[in-house]
Amino acid sequence: MARGPDGQGGGAGFSLADQLFNADSLRDLAQDYAVLPAFDAARFHAEALGGLDGRGLLERLDWIATCVETQLPADFPAMAEALEAALPDPLDPSLKDDDFGRFIHAVPGILAVRHGLEDHPDRALDLLYEATKRFSMEFYIRPFLNRWPNETLARLDLWAGDENYHVRRLVSEGTRPRLPWAANIALDPAVPLRFLDRLHADPTRYVTRSVANHMNDLSKVMPDRVVDRLRDWQAAGRQDVKEMDWITRHALRTAVKRGERGALDLLGYRPGHVAARIEGLPDGLRIGETLQFDVVLSGDEALPVLVDYRLRFARPNGSAEKVFKLKTGSLTPGKPLTLRKKHVLKGNATTYKLHPGPHRIIVQVNGQDVAEAGFDLYA
Repeated sequence: MARGPDGQGGGAGFSLADQLFNADSLRDLAQDYAVLPAFDAARFHAEALGGLDGRGLLERLDWIATCVETQLPADFPAMAEALEAALPDPLDPSLKDDDFGRFIHAVPGILAVRHGLEDHPDRALDLLYEATKRFSMEFYIRPFLNRWPNETLARLDLWAGDENYHVRRLVSEGTRPRLPWAANIALDPAVPLRFLDRLHADPTRYVTRSVANHMNDLSKVMPDRVVDRLRDWQAAGRQDVKEMDWITRHALRTAVKRGERGALDLLGYRPGHVAARIEGLPDGLRIGETLQFDVVLSGDEALPVLVDYRLRFARPNGSAEKVFKLKTGSLTPGKPLTLRKKHVLKGNATTYKLHPGPHRIIVQVNGQDVAEAGFDLYA
């Protein structure tokens, strides 16, 4: 489910910001900083909690960092030393995935950028290195890439071989050209490929997922180069075959939706003659109801198929399309393949708004449009 930096999402009344930053989480953070001799944990908790209302997720992070900062040394090297002393234990290094850490531990990253970027970049990068073992510093490495690109890239070269997988993941995630919520970076998007050449062979899914997401970002600006690189990685054989297949599929997911031939060929979905029809489509539906239809495929040769469908939505000033996955399968000559789909036409979707009017379904097989049909949507 998509959520923006305002912390909203998950349905009416849900606030991610409230879930992440509240009296309990701030109490945990206060206990972390209570190890510092001059830090008044009760004062911090009261000040931070009192300023949460009216602030979104990222604004709350900045506010909490400010409340911590007021009780730390003003000199950045001393501030960094205090921040490191208050860090909780590192995240479990024996895990392989889904161990992002807690947002409350973003404070060192915020203060590293706020006070270390200009005058103490080396010390600030040292702090990010330690902090990312507790919470990903992917947002906070990016200002250093913009301000000190050569020095920061040199650090990332070292970190790509670090024993801690959170540090290795930071190298890929922090250099993604389209990292959600994060500031843009001026870095040539081809530069981090040297890191991905190493990290695609990583033994942890947390790292390889980042590599695949990074490559998916790159596929939007250099699709042919991404396909070539993935092919090279497959040929090199440094990654487990199944994991490399997963990386390839995940990295090419957007290219596949666009029907790009190179991506489909690499995944084994070659073009072929496919006959298709859409069955069971109702003439009309209301917003909130479930659209159900069958896609019947047939062909004169054995063919692996990747089937997607596009919904062409009515808009007040035209139309818009969105691609959805249907299924993968195999065609057998003389044996039709029937695929059924149920699609809820949500009236409260967070990523797009439905409007009454004529809509169309376009089915694509291995990147080729093979059938389409229409229906009317009512309020």
